[in-house]
Amino acid sequence: MADPTPDEVRDYIAAGLPCTVLQVEGDGRHFFATIVSPEFEGMSRVRRHQRVYAALGDRMREQIHALSMKTLTPTEHAATAVPSASASSAHHHH
Repeated sequence: MADPTPDEVRDYIAAGLPCTVLQVEGDGRHFFATIVSPEFEGMSRVRRHQRVYAALGDRMREQIHALSMKTLTPTEHAATAVPSASASSAHHHH
C-alpha cells in the first residue's frame, strides 16, 4: 500500500473531526499536524490525540507510522497567534 501524502492525512482527519485550522506536513513516513478544533475544549492532551486517532481510524494503524501533532482549541490557537509585543499592551490600567 502506498504511503499517504500529507494532503491525504489532512483529508482523513478533516473527514472525522471538525477543525478550524488543519495543517499537515510530512514525507510519507513522518507527519506533523497542527489541528485546531472546538471539540478539544475541556479535553486533556491525551484525549485530544485519542480523538484524532479515532478520526483517522484504521488508516492510522496501517499507514501512518509517525504522526506528531499539536492539538489546540480555537481559544488556545488565538492565544498563540498573538504577537508578543501586543500581548504586553493588553494589561492596561483603568
